[in-house]
Amino acid sequence: MAFKLPSLPFGKSEAELIPQGRLSGPMLWVIAIMVALTVIAAAAGLAFSNTVRNASDALTGGVTVQIVNAQAGERDRQAQAALRALRTTPGVAEASLVSQHEIDRLIEPWLGAPAGGDAAIPVPALIDARMRDPVTGETLGALRRSLRTVAPSARVDAQSTWLEPVFGAIGTLRWLTLALVGVLGFALAAAVLLAVRNALGANRETIEIVHLLGGTDRQIARVFQRSIGFDAAGGGAIGLALGLVVVLLLGRQFGGLGAGLVSSGALGWSDWILLALVPVAGVALAMFTARQTVLRALKTML
Repeated sequence: MAFKLPSLPFGKSEAELIPQGRLSGPMLWVIAIMVALTVIAAAAGLAFSNTVRNASDALTGGVTVQIVNAQAGERDRQAQAALRALRTTPGVAEASLVSQHEIDRLIEPWLGAPAGGDAAIPVPALIDARMRDPVTGETLGALRRSLRTVAPSARVDAQSTWLEPVFGAIGTLRWLTLALVGVLGFALAAAVLLAVRNALGANRETIEIVHLLGGTDRQIARVFQRSIGFDAAGGGAIGLALGLVVVLLLGRQFGGLGAGLVSSGALGWSDWILLALVPVAGVALAMFTARQTVLRALKTML
């Protein structure tokens, strides 16, 4: 790292304090790796947050009615009766019968292509209903009682209850990514601290001479702060580029799955802006750490 002393009170404009090319030092690449990992972790956390928020919004007020009956004719009769009852029930915004083709498409990955005739597996009829208000236990109880007379085989469930374990796991992963971002920030500050302390120790005599010639602690600290800032800016740019490439590749892979829960975690413009601010935060953290490290060290050194 090349540290240059700013204007000194004893008339020397800018003196080379520690002659070392910035790009040849390891600090730039350490910061680049830290920023890249932070961008990836932050993108994962934002995707998890979007998944939980969008899925919760989509499932709020959603109710699924299953007509479980082995006899196809009786199953269809009860499904139509339940559909009519739901459409006239207060609080129900809309209700629709899921087509058999859609049901076959949903279960095909697990049960294979549906068989015909006597070999066909009885599949419940499904009704998708949307309530005007959030679904509560009282709401589900009222719906079950109203459907019991017209469709004895009906089972009523809130759509959100199916995914509660998934939401819990995603929430845990979101907190883990947040913790990982914090750990990476701490590691970046520790790397800068070690680099600055090593530079101070290796150039102790030079720093003492500069101090005797009139250089203040703040001026010497600005030397290190500015040099670390250049390294952090270069490493941050490289790390941001690497991190975004990885995020885009992972996004394309997950997007190809075509699953609704996965696609709900897509990053928006505000998320990309937050990711772009990661290297800015890294530069600020590196410069602050360098300045405070130098000021504290000089109090005991000189």
